Amino acid sequence: MVIIKQATNRDFDEIWPILHETFLTGDTYAFSPDMSKEEGRRIWMETPLATYVAIKEDRIVGTYFIKQNQPGLGSHICNAGYVVRKDARGEGIGKIMCEHSLKEAKSFGFKGMQYNFVVSTNKLAIDLWEKCGFSIAGTLHNAYNHKEKGFVDAYVMYQWFD
Repeated sequence: MVIIKQATNRDFDEIWPILHETFLTGDTYAFSPDMSKEEGRRIWMETPLATYVAIKEDRIVGTYFIKQNQPGLGSHICNAGYVVRKDARGEGIGKIMCEHSLKEAKSFGFKGMQYNFVVSTNKLAIDLWEKCGFSIAGTLHNAYNHKEKGFVDAYVMYQWFD
């Protein structure tokens, strides 16, 4: 069973290895693989409106954040980012976090959610986001410098809430 709760500052010591491991691969996030723990804390814990952890068997197996996608006249749309611990992938954690984030976004009063930069080679994530109601709204040609594949496209994915 997976429990999702709002993250606390104490959780970051367990969140950081999950983020660092993901950013190091250079195949899903635009964040620098050389990011420091302090910078990771700022972008994952301090900047977002809210950050959550997914807990299974008393350990954090995933994390996500929600924040406004744009200020002012775009502030009714949110953005979210998700990371699942490497040894917990394939267990449905991403789907559970996405479904939770959609509910949380609506409870915060957001009218839609936008993913700004989904790497086109990240087929598992694209398939998951589509199953969760997102569609590709645009393609950014050669926008991502994949660590192994070089320049690949990135997608903007979007969901308007009914």
